[in-house]
Amino acid sequence: MILAWVISLLLLCSSLVTYLERLNALRIVEVKTMQVAQKNFIAAESAVLECEKNLTALTDLKENECFIQSVGKNRWLISSKDKPAIQIGVVIDEKTGLANRMNWRQVFE
Repeated sequence: MILAWVISLLLLCSSLVTYLERLNALRIVEVKTMQVAQKNFIAAESAVLECEKNLTALTDLKENECFIQSVGKNRWLISSKDKPAIQIGVVIDEKTGLANRMNWRQVFE
């Protein structure tokens, strides 16, 4: 009877160790995924920001990393090409020529 009890405790401890190993592996994957997603998000935001700054001088851009659409009178939609896609609405001031953000959103497919 005592032998059965000891064996059941050993099996319980081994299953606990297995569970903890799986939990740690999932946590490592979670942290790595969050780091990659954050890096890609920052890259997309910087690409959109660069296009926003150079919106009035698009011919000066060597490599365009954004999709730029005119949506009306001095209004533009700028979307990043990379994933995650970020889209901003911009209005260009007629007097100063500066671009002002109206809105921001993450584009989902």
